[in-house]
Amino acid sequence: MKRILLYYFLFLPFVLSAQTVVSLHIDGSINPVVADYISEGIEKAHQENAACVIIELNTPGGLLQSTRVIVSSILKSPVPVVVYVSPAGAHAGSAGVFIVMAAHIAAMAPGTNIGAAHPVGMGQEPDSIMNKKGENDAAAFIRSIAEKRNRNMQWAEDAVRQSVSITEQEALEKKVIDLVAFSEQDLLNQLDGRRVELEAGTVTLHTKGARLAREEMGFVEKLLNIISDPSISYIVMMLGFYGVLFELYSPGAILPGIVGVIALVLAFYSMHVLPVNYAGLALIVFSILLFLLELKIASHGLLAIGGVVSLLLGSMLLFRSNSSLELVGVSRSVIISATLVSASFFLFMIGMALKAQKRKPVSGIEAIVGAKAEAMEVLDPAGSVRLQGEIWNAESLTGRIDKGETVLVKGIRNLKLYVEREATNSK
Repeated sequence: MKRILLYYFLFLPFVLSAQTVVSLHIDGSINPVVADYISEGIEKAHQENAACVIIELNTPGGLLQSTRVIVSSILKSPVPVVVYVSPAGAHAGSAGVFIVMAAHIAAMAPGTNIGAAHPVGMGQEPDSIMNKKGENDAAAFIRSIAEKRNRNMQWAEDAVRQSVSITEQEALEKKVIDLVAFSEQDLLNQLDGRRVELEAGTVTLHTKGARLAREEMGFVEKLLNIISDPSISYIVMMLGFYGVLFELYSPGAILPGIVGVIALVLAFYSMHVLPVNYAGLALIVFSILLFLLELKIASHGLLAIGGVVSLLLGSMLLFRSNSSLELVGVSRSVIISATLVSASFFLFMIGMALKAQKRKPVSGIEAIVGAKAEAMEVLDPAGSVRLQGEIWNAESLTGRIDKGETVLVKGIRNLKLYVEREATNSK
């Protein structure tokens, strides 16, 4: 017992002095949800008096407005922020370059790369003047960050203007990053003893043997982060529209309406944080309206064709990018798939409706007139006949009809059938 107490008091100072490092993980596009996640992580690290914050980054890019929020959070952070492009195969593209440049210490894992990435255009020609203004603004922004962090300003500008991309070793040689680390533990060992300039003054990192406190996104944050992807947002929106459409077409189904409303609420949230072109959204809503009218009005497919064209154009125009550096747009394969599914479904519905119009009625007066019946007694001219298993009062239009003869129904009035002999009708 004495030995245990001795060990406890000997090692207690080392346990108490062990630093905490807050670890954040970003794997996907940069959006407002990610910006809030990083800001909250930095604030928590400050409250817990952590040695630093490590942002493990793997991103193809994202929204420049969200990137500016993240960069601002890093630049005014009260604790050192380390951006670590990891794991092997990871990429800090487009907006990710700004985040790496803004870090107090920038690191990369072997097998990673950093550089700008152009998103694929979505069928619309960009405004050359506005695009140039956005490019100049982004270039000035990244130069100011690189100057503040004493990093390679020329390469930073080339990353914006020429979309250059380099490996981790090239980045180290060009003074784009500060170090290459094989793992988080290796990173902690290399960070130990480094001096970092903060707004409050210079601090020395003590990270050797530090405890990593991983901060993950909550369930709601993960969900919002997923639907903030333009392609996912588009799919959720289409599911919402079709859910409401089916509920309107078949009132009382309930489930499609509930799912549709929930999907639309989530889609509208994502559109709140994404740069939406409302002309494109209006075309998509118009296409849904045309599809609904097609189910109610016999236009022989004209409304459905108009709906397909409107859906295709609206989908291509749905998201607009304010800069060629922003990774915003719906995948062409998603747009084509949604359009083909919509077109196939409504063409199928139109085909079924046309078949139903040509089909002979199976109930009501229309189904009785022209049907064959059997005389149950002599009709001279009145009597009874058997029609589809039922006994009806009948009156002959062609004189006497013997019992057992087949007759054709020519009309019905006041629950009485007017019939004639089948042979007479065939002449």
